[in-house]
Amino acid sequence: MYTKKIYSAKQMVLWTRYETLLFFVIIAAWVAAYYFLDLSWFKIPWTPLALIGTAVAFVIGFQNNSAYGRIWEARKIWGGIVNTSRTFGMFVQDMITNEHAIDNLSEEQLKTEIKTLTYRHIAWMTALRHAMRASKPWETIVKSRTDGEWGIKPPEFEANLQDDLKGYVSDDDLQEVMGKNNKQTALLYLQSHHLRRLKEQGVIWEFSFLELEGVLQELFTLQGKSERIKNFPYPRHFATLNHFFMWVFVLLLPLAMVPQFGEIGNSVKETFPLIGDLFVWFCIPFYVIVSWIFHTMERIGRTGENPFEGTANDVPISTIARGIEIDLRQNLGEADEDIPDQFPVKRHTQF
Repeated sequence: MYTKKIYSAKQMVLWTRYETLLFFVIIAAWVAAYYFLDLSWFKIPWTPLALIGTAVAFVIGFQNNSAYGRIWEARKIWGGIVNTSRTFGMFVQDMITNEHAIDNLSEEQLKTEIKTLTYRHIAWMTALRHAMRASKPWETIVKSRTDGEWGIKPPEFEANLQDDLKGYVSDDDLQEVMGKNNKQTALLYLQSHHLRRLKEQGVIWEFSFLELEGVLQELFTLQGKSERIKNFPYPRHFATLNHFFMWVFVLLLPLAMVPQFGEIGNSVKETFPLIGDLFVWFCIPFYVIVSWIFHTMERIGRTGENPFEGTANDVPISTIARGIEIDLRQNLGEADEDIPDQFPVKRHTQF
């Protein structure tokens, strides 16, 4: 635990190092101008700046709460996909039988039908996670310099959906699905059509058919909730103005902080002349700390606005989907060497 905390602190410092350097340059320039050019008259009172800082703090807090709410809702949705997927896998294995069949199928044929439905469900999860990783104009955090340096990319960025679907659906189904805009919806339609055919053959009892259709309905609901978060961003007037307000506060802060330290230095000069003369330079670390806190909190809010964007702070839908696939295929009786491995963790990050 202690090692992880140290690693997280190190990552946070590296994550914000460019902004921290910028804050250092800003305040160093202000202090140098104040010290060498005698700009003690160029200042603003603390009262208006404190009001701005309070407003910015409230807006940042609102943004962070909203972003966390979106992340938590996305996690609950994909938790529901986990549970519903396991239920679907169990129902398919136990409800496809010859008990009410008009013409009995062989054991091998029954297994083929079960495998086809299970694999198509895996294809649905694959299509859904690819859709959730599709880039939107308002998703910009994934393009940040630090993410690029660390190689933090979800597997969907390095794979093609059509190639990922080939092993799970037939060529005819693949051609039909790829011709649709919403590919995950097309796969659920194919599932429903398949279940109806099996019901007409008596391979699925009518009551069992209704239960399975109810599971598909729940999958449609969860898919729609996930798409709602993906396609409806955090209101841009809140996000954009909050970012601007934060920078207004950070850029105005030296106008009040530097003269304040200068006045303290003047009062110290009588007792400690050297310390008093140089005291204004102590403003630099305090400004950097205050600015870093405001900026980092605002940036954390921005990174949480889009929980499927593909950053290190997102809901790990790729890992969740692959975990479900492993469970379903193990319960089909497949050998471990035939089942794909879980996606690797990069820099303590799951995708």
